[in-house]
Amino acid sequence: MTTENEFLNTAVKAARLAGNIILDNIGKISKEDVGLKQASDFVTRVDMDSEMTIINTIKKRFPDHFILAEESIKETETDAFRWIIDPLDGTTNYIHGYPVFSVSIALQYRKEIILGVIFDPLKNELFSAEKGKGAFLNGHPINVSAVSTLQSSLITTGFPFRKKEFIDDYLKLFKNIFNKASDLRRAGSAALDLAYTACGRCEAFFEIGLSPWDVAAGSIIIKEAGGIVTDFGGGKDYFLTGNIVAGNPAVHEKILREVQRVFRKIIDK
Repeated sequence: MTTENEFLNTAVKAARLAGNIILDNIGKISKEDVGLKQASDFVTRVDMDSEMTIINTIKKRFPDHFILAEESIKETETDAFRWIIDPLDGTTNYIHGYPVFSVSIALQYRKEIILGVIFDPLKNELFSAEKGKGAFLNGHPINVSAVSTLQSSLITTGFPFRKKEFIDDYLKLFKNIFNKASDLRRAGSAALDLAYTACGRCEAFFEIGLSPWDVAAGSIIIKEAGGIVTDFGGGKDYFLTGNIVAGNPAVHEKILREVQRVFRKIIDK
């Protein structure tokens, strides 16, 4: 009989093993190790090695579970257990030696995310959450920020490199928020942006055109930390659309309002 702790323990073990691979290869990436999936979207041998390690760790314990992984296995959506894996979120950063990247692992059951783990191997910070059990950083409970005004908020985002046709609208939104918020950051790892929002290091995060593995783990960690996650229309289809607004309740509402002023008639109507 499987216990919920076994799910979390397996995810944590897989994330840490993948983190070891990532750390062991810092500064060792050559041109031959890098492939291009599409414009500005790279994959390295470290992504592949990390992903295979995660999958093998999960499959050893749960051989009947389904897998949705960024670089390899994309099994159809199912009501059964399905693991959603980003083996190296922030690959471009990693290639350049820019120290912002992470491992993201989530578990879905009956099409709902029930567990999430995000691991930053450089800082040895492991964010985790299980449905109904709260969110944690290295085992200590975390909560979203209590900041309620946009003027006092640090907002994180990502440029829409997969949706470059929206860059003009995005830059309009960026400018609108920039003029009202304390400041904005674009670090290059959506998973870490979500984790940092969950633990109160920033107040909200928004981005266009993400994939399920970018947001799966972070979405449950934010929710369990007391935050809100929606698509640009304010609904729950961020997995489908790839467009996400996440934050503490007060600032999420304000960011969503700004998003909808620009994108209401364009996406997530």
